[in-house]
Amino acid sequence: MTERGRVLWADLAVLGVAVVWGASYPIAKGALAHAPVLVLIFYRFVVTALAMSAIARREILAAAPRDLAAGAVLGAILCAIFLAETWGVAMTSATNAALIISLCTLLTPLIEFGLRRRLPPAGILLGAGIAIAGVGLVAGGLDRLGMGDFLILVAAGLRAVMVVATKRLMADRAIGSAALTAVQAGTVGTLTLALVLTGYSGESGGGELIVGAGLPFWAAVGFLSLFCTIAAFYVQNAAIRHTSPTRVSFLMGTEPLFGVLLARALLAETASPATIAGTGLILGGTFLGLLAERQVPRGPAQTTLSRGSQPPAHRAEAP
Repeated sequence: MTERGRVLWADLAVLGVAVVWGASYPIAKGALAHAPVLVLIFYRFVVTALAMSAIARREILAAAPRDLAAGAVLGAILCAIFLAETWGVAMTSATNAALIISLCTLLTPLIEFGLRRRLPPAGILLGAGIAIAGVGLVAGGLDRLGMGDFLILVAAGLRAVMVVATKRLMADRAIGSAALTAVQAGTVGTLTLALVLTGYSGESGGGELIVGAGLPFWAAVGFLSLFCTIAAFYVQNAAIRHTSPTRVSFLMGTEPLFGVLLARALLAETASPATIAGTGLILGGTFLGLLAERQVPRGPAQTTLSRGSQPPAHRAEAP
């Protein structure tokens, strides 16, 4: 295959990841009709942990205790992300969730520049302002954010914290991405199991772990675990070898659009004129911020706006 052909296939693969992640919101929304939030998170991450542990078994056994501890800390942050995000999806529409969560792309450089006590470039600030205005349109006004929308916004902020924390905690550590994903997923599974057993899911003793939902629920768990986490992780890593991070960032920036379209196709959610206008503002603000961020001289510890820079388990953008 020619180099041009490899680039085309790489672009199509990354676009496929954006479609999969866009589909994760309506699929998770449907799964929540069959099981509580904690149960969905538990099974989703147990499957991920088992699969990634099998892949990275030797690496995990050889990892230093301090590296495993750092992975567990990141896993605790990841757990907080998915608690906020999944409860948010349960309380708002899949359309709103897919749009609002995309703000993590712009919040990441804001946090990073803030920690370095520097003002972000004007383009990033303008892009963030435009995207936030888009969220206001989607929600019917920033002063009318529902609890579900607010939880998704919290999850977007936590995702940005996760990116920055991963860069700082995992710098110069020997543990690889697959092993780190396994540790993070195992931590999320353990913490959510503890919450279920202590009655935070509404039933003590773990009775809710027995899900009689049948094939639809388990198919959703399999999709969220295998496609949105593991397959997307490897596809993106392979694709970026034949294309540029900038192209990956632009292609991944289409994820909210696919989220809106698939929420309509799978759940028959309607998009009002305000939602359509808000979608345009969120996408436009994100791409403006991305272009501005690409002009910043890059240091060894600087993150990017691309979701490809996020930790593997965090790439599982499904709630």
